[in-house]
Amino acid sequence: MAGTSSQPSPHCSPTRNAEREPRHPPASILQPRPIFIAGPTAVGKSAIALLLAEKIGGEIISADSMQVYRGLNIGTAKPSAAERKRVPHHLIDVCDLSEAFDAAQFIRLAEKAVAEIQARNKTPIFCGGTGLYFKAFLDGLGEAPATDAKLRAELEAAPLEILLAELRERDPATFEKIDRQNPRRVVRAVEVIRLTGKPFSAQRAEWKSSISNEDGGLKMEDGKTHVRPSSILHPPSSPIFCFTRPPEDLHRRINVRVDEMFRRGLVAETEQLLKHGLAENKFALQAIGYRQVVEHLRGERPLAETIELVKARTRQFAKRQLTWFRRHGNCEWIELQSDKTADETLEEIVDSFAVYCGITR
Repeated sequence: MAGTSSQPSPHCSPTRNAEREPRHPPASILQPRPIFIAGPTAVGKSAIALLLAEKIGGEIISADSMQVYRGLNIGTAKPSAAERKRVPHHLIDVCDLSEAFDAAQFIRLAEKAVAEIQARNKTPIFCGGTGLYFKAFLDGLGEAPATDAKLRAELEAAPLEILLAELRERDPATFEKIDRQNPRRVVRAVEVIRLTGKPFSAQRAEWKSSISNEDGGLKMEDGKTHVRPSSILHPPSSPIFCFTRPPEDLHRRINVRVDEMFRRGLVAETEQLLKHGLAENKFALQAIGYRQVVEHLRGERPLAETIELVKARTRQFAKRQLTWFRRHGNCEWIELQSDKTADETLEEIVDSFAVYCGITR
């Protein structure tokens, strides 16, 4: 049976003293509060978010760093055209492979989507597995140096082991915590260190403390990105409903999903994407599935071995996602079981959503 790990917090309770309620409350009070749904890949969060949106009158905002790219369809498990017709989806297909996309852009587009959804008196439902996007939207990014194109190109051309050696010497704390198999994150950490002369870990601590008492908004000043959480659009301590499953069940679902992706034409899709710049977008090429298929197309391994490698990499990725949310997220954990359909699961947990977010069933 699905269930949350703790009792609903008072600040989200819909129960109020009716006698004290103003006759005409401000519009911001009437706006439906956003719901945040997260979890590892293949856990089943998208199906639940879709049903929830239909049930309560919501629209979905994708919190997936790869679904923003046009063309990355099969490998990112984007919602189908039929699903997007059932429920409006936002922050999907917002940029080309030739463009960069980061958390600051996510915040800007997400804030806009939330405002538009609430203006329609609908409930914004964030759904995805990119933990940084959730944290950035809820807590802000603080102050970060803007990317330096020349330096970024230099770092991306350098061997990963050289960058890791520099990171280990200049910022041991980040070196111990960072995903050393993710060149994009390593490059960014070294870039920030070189641009500022400070350890990346120290700056992240400064950014976190600097946003704790600030208002919402996004400004571009002096080449720096200032991104702060908006207390108007969402409560500062909004919980993230994070789904999980028993490991054997999650692994089985991952294997089934990967097999289905290859059956639907992941190899052919990747071939077409290579013609439109996939190999030149270092970030998009990190997407699990596409990177391994590119290596297959280059003759590095046969297809059967590639499929098994994608399954293994996806399982590892799911584990990292769970670890991230356990460490960084303000999460209410909900364990899903294999003997429950998405509809049955939704019926069991919708009361939790209602209490937290003030939804009247």
